[in-house]
Amino acid sequence: MCALALARRARQAFGYAKPESAARLIELLNHYAPPLLMKYTMTDSPAIQTPLDPKEQPILDRILTIRDQLSLLKQDKSTYIKSHDVLEIYDHLIEEVHRLNIIREEHEKPLEQNRVDNVLDDCFQLVSLFFLTVGRNNEAPAVYSMTSTIKRLLDHLKEAAFFSPKDLESVSQALDSMQETLKRGTDSHSPHLLKLLENRLDTCRNILGGLKLSLSDLSIELTPIYERLVSILRSISAANTRQKFPVGEVQGFKDQLHEIQATMVDGKFLAEDSTAPAGQKVATDLLNRCLLWSDLVLSRQGKIDERFKMTYDKLCEIRNQLEKLSITQAWSLRETDLYNYQRQLDRIDESRISGNFEDSTGNKADLHAQRTLLYLIRRSYAYIYTLIISSEPVSEALLPIFNQLQTLRRCLLEVKRSGGVSSPRELYPYSMKLNSIDNMRIDGKFMVGSDIPEGQGSVNSLLAECFELSYELRVEAEDRNDIET
Repeated sequence: MCALALARRARQAFGYAKPESAARLIELLNHYAPPLLMKYTMTDSPAIQTPLDPKEQPILDRILTIRDQLSLLKQDKSTYIKSHDVLEIYDHLIEEVHRLNIIREEHEKPLEQNRVDNVLDDCFQLVSLFFLTVGRNNEAPAVYSMTSTIKRLLDHLKEAAFFSPKDLESVSQALDSMQETLKRGTDSHSPHLLKLLENRLDTCRNILGGLKLSLSDLSIELTPIYERLVSILRSISAANTRQKFPVGEVQGFKDQLHEIQATMVDGKFLAEDSTAPAGQKVATDLLNRCLLWSDLVLSRQGKIDERFKMTYDKLCEIRNQLEKLSITQAWSLRETDLYNYQRQLDRIDESRISGNFEDSTGNKADLHAQRTLLYLIRRSYAYIYTLIISSEPVSEALLPIFNQLQTLRRCLLEVKRSGGVSSPRELYPYSMKLNSIDNMRIDGKFMVGSDIPEGQGSVNSLLAECFELSYELRVEAEDRNDIET
C-alpha cells in the first residue's frame, strides 16, 4: 500500500468520522503513516486471488477505509478507547456486510471467498479486540477473535497429536461461555454476525470433539501417566528454545522418562491390581515419542537449521513478548495489541507447504526444525488464548482503579488467612486507600471527564468486597481485644 492510497483512505474516513474528529484523524495519519505502511506488510491476511465482482469494489474500498480507521485508533495510545467510537465503526462495518450479502445473494454466490472477505476478517478481528479493550467482553462481537485463536490452537493440537484432557476441558468451557454470550446478543446484534459466529463455534466444537475422541480409550488409571508425559514433552520443547541450552535439565527429563519406562511390565503399564488398563497404545506411543524427541534435542543442543534461523528468531521474539505480556497483563496489556501478534503468526503458519516449512529452494525442514517452529507457533497461540480469556470486562480507562482494588483484595485476603490483625489500627492504610478510591466516584460512578467507561459493575463490586473484608477484619480485631480485656 502506498502513502497516497493511505492518505486517500484517511480522507474517505471523514465520511464516517464526525467533523470535529477530522483534525484528529489528520494528526494521527501524519504521526502513524510510516509505521502503518510497515505493519501492513506483516499483518494483512494473505490475499485470495479470486476474481472480484465489480459491484463489490465499492464495498472493498469502504471496508479498507474502516480497517484504516481501526488501525489508526489502535495505534493511538494518547487516550483511552471510548465505546461510542468503537460502536460507530462497528455499525458501519455491519452495514457493509449487509450490502455484500445482498450482492452475493443476487448472484447466487453466498459462499464466495475473495479479498473482500479477507479484509472483513481483519476488521472483525480488530473490532472484536476493541470490544475487549473497552470492557464489552460479554457481547457477541468480542467472540470473533477468540474463535479465531481457538480454531488455530485446536488445529495445532490436532497436528501435534499430543494434549492433555485438561487442555480440552479449558477450551470446552471457553466455547460454552461464548455460546452463552451469543444467546444474550440475539436481540441486540445483527443476525448475520450471530450466524457467522455460530458457524465458527460449531467448527471449533467439531475439531474439539475429534480430539476428545482420540483420548476416549485412555483409562482413569493411565491418565496421570499420560498427563505427566505431556508435561515432560512440553518442558523439553521449551528447554530446546532457550537462549542457552540447558543440557542438565533436558537430561533430567530424559531420566524421568526412563523411570516411567521402568514401571512397565512386558511393555505395558499396570494398575494397582496388576491388570493392564485401557489406553496402553496412547500412553506407550507418547512415551516413545518423548524418548525420541529427548534424544534429538540433546543431539542438536538447541541449534536450529540455519535455513530457518530467521523464522525461528522471529517466532522466539513473538513468544517472548507474549510471555512478558502474560506476566504484566493487568498493567500493560491493551487487547488490540494482540492483533499484530495474531496476524504475524497466521502468516508464518500459512507459509507452510502441505504442513511443512520449506526453504527458498523448496527443500523441507528436518524433523528438529519442523517440531521446534511448530512448538513456538503453538505456544504463542496458547499465550494469546490465555490473554484473551483472562481479559476483564472493564474499560482500559478503569483498569488502573480495578488493578489497585485487586491488589488490595489479595492483601486483605492474605491478612485474613494469616490470622487477621491484632489491632484495628493496622487496617488504616487499607481503609485510607479504599476511601480515596471511593471518593473518586460521582453519584456512584467512576467518571473520566464526562464519560462513564464500561465496567462500572465490576469495579463497584470489587470495591464493595474490599470494604467488606476490611470491616470483617476490624470486627474480628475488636472482638479479640474485648475478650483479652
